[in-house]
Amino acid sequence: MDIQFSPTRPDADTLAIIVSKGFDALPLAAASTLLAGAAASRFTGEAGTSFESFADEGGTAQRIVLLGVGAGTELDYEKAGAALTAKLNNSGAAHVAVEFATGATADQAAQLAFGAWLRSWRIDTYRTRQPEKAKPTLKTVTLVAADAQAAWDRRAAVAQGVAFTRELVSEPANILYPESFVERCRHLADLGVKITVLDKAAMEELGMGSLLGVAQGSAREARLLAMEWDGTDGAAEKPVIFVGKGVTFDTGGISLKPGAGMEDMKWDMGGAGAVAGAMKALAGRKAKARVVGICGLVENMPDGNAQRPGDIVTSMSGQTIEVLNTDAEGRLVLCDALTWAQRTYNPEVIVDLATLTGAMIVSLGNEYAGIFSNDDDLANDLIAAGQAAGDPLWRFPLSAAYDKLIDSPIADMKNIGPRYAGSITAAQFLKRFIEDGVKWAHLDIAGMVWADKPGATWDKGATGYGVRLIDRLVADRFEG
Repeated sequence: MDIQFSPTRPDADTLAIIVSKGFDALPLAAASTLLAGAAASRFTGEAGTSFESFADEGGTAQRIVLLGVGAGTELDYEKAGAALTAKLNNSGAAHVAVEFATGATADQAAQLAFGAWLRSWRIDTYRTRQPEKAKPTLKTVTLVAADAQAAWDRRAAVAQGVAFTRELVSEPANILYPESFVERCRHLADLGVKITVLDKAAMEELGMGSLLGVAQGSAREARLLAMEWDGTDGAAEKPVIFVGKGVTFDTGGISLKPGAGMEDMKWDMGGAGAVAGAMKALAGRKAKARVVGICGLVENMPDGNAQRPGDIVTSMSGQTIEVLNTDAEGRLVLCDALTWAQRTYNPEVIVDLATLTGAMIVSLGNEYAGIFSNDDDLANDLIAAGQAAGDPLWRFPLSAAYDKLIDSPIADMKNIGPRYAGSITAAQFLKRFIEDGVKWAHLDIAGMVWADKPGATWDKGATGYGVRLIDRLVADRFEG
């Protein structure tokens, strides 16, 4: 979709008028008729709602959409933009001009454009035929707000990051696997991102027995991908690090998952996808921060060489793990990635993102991701960033009472606890690999990376969750 800005209304086949809740005037010749129609349809201008009609404007019948922004918050404008695209994307409209009944700031106009662009994204890579009415028709959105281009440029970079994450999460496992995930990220070097890749031999030399244990049943070799962006020209001594779980397909291994629904496990790399998309967003907008994104990439398969329940592996940290369930594999990947990240970059702050536990979906459904942290300030900053960006988080506890549930009688720890508090014991497992003095947060995003029904800014499928959260955290806490 092409987003444009203009000081005057362009010649377009559709006109959208942005109104606040309780509006009572419109800048149109047919205002009285449209106001009566809107009232009859109970349209009051609430955020994300709309009223569509046709009216005579300048002697021509034109499609008119009244679009509500409610109270006018940043997310209200975004929701309105997304609603506009959802309504018009395959309606036959090709170009919509957007006017603001009571004016708008540059940021408000750009945020509306951001929502419109996000909602337009779809993956048609593998469609060879579609009904004509299902094909997108909306090509251009022109906002009558001439001074909003700079505000849009920043958001456009973030939108591209979200799109990249959605692309990665959407791809099937025969197309996206550890090696090809790395190749998909190579283009970030053109934006100034330094790419480092560890192959199986390099990880064996480092002693990453935990991560490699997960991968040993697959014909696809594991990879560890690091992406470094430094927008401080070397001024920042330590980077903030984001680590993503990248299980490109998860059968559960020998602890095999049920067959029904297993196809969804192509998105078990959603944490790594979010990290890669965030790095694209940050580099694209030239963020003035030093950030490293790390992805632990494996495929969890059940062949004759696969890890068995009861195996004991030695992690890069030297701690030993009794693997009681091979389907609790994400934490085994993350623990070695976390150790490598800390030893390589010596960070003060590290955040991991992972589609880690089904228990998180039981707890929070598809409305929030869970957050666990050893630092209250970091947790609060993440929650605030998520609220502002539209990627919400809900905090869960950590404590010694839960930690003892993963003690093993024959190794340093086991990779699962009892039936209950599964998300918490998974976080407690990861906490054992965080070094003293490092501020850490774990985000369990299992319920958020994929949607079975359309949301405010996405259609069914990959949501791109995490990119905007990371971008907002970096902007609010680590830039300037």
